[in-house]
Amino acid sequence: MRKTILYISSSLDGYIADADGKVSWIDQCNISEEAAGSYDRFIKNIDTVIMGWTTYNQIVTELSPDCWIYKGLQSYIVTHRKNTSTDDIFFTDENPSDLIARLKKRPGKDIWICGGASIANQLMASGQIDIIYLTILPVTLGADIRLFQEGLPFSTYTLSNINRYDDVAELIYSRK
Repeated sequence: MRKTILYISSSLDGYIADADGKVSWIDQCNISEEAAGSYDRFIKNIDTVIMGWTTYNQIVTELSPDCWIYKGLQSYIVTHRKNTSTDDIFFTDENPSDLIARLKKRPGKDIWICGGASIANQLMASGQIDIIYLTILPVTLGADIRLFQEGLPFSTYTLSNINRYDDVAELIYSRK
């Protein structure tokens, strides 16, 4: 059965973006090629990417404005904006929990929750995140966009693996 995986980076103090919603602080962490290689192993088991509008907009305007970086994967952008879908990118206003439930009924590889915090928190609240790959970067931001919001229900995960790449820690948790 397909798994829903949250694969995301966070500051030591639990933030995923700065006050402007930017992730440029990640580049200042000097992530080694070995740590970046974790992504290459991860993405081989993914065929579907889910993200919110803010993450999508950041990708197409800042991170990769010239080409869609998830070409070949089905990308679902959860938004109330009315955009035209393409062969690879589907815009939807479907509730993220309903979208995951529907996609899990289809055959395929795992489903990556790429961002952002709102989507991740909705799926955590509904118990639909099966695995968490949390890469903790050696920086504190002090405030801004927190990965996990207050009010999430109690749930338990098992630590499956820990990877260390220089000053970066990757923690992999599986839902019990």
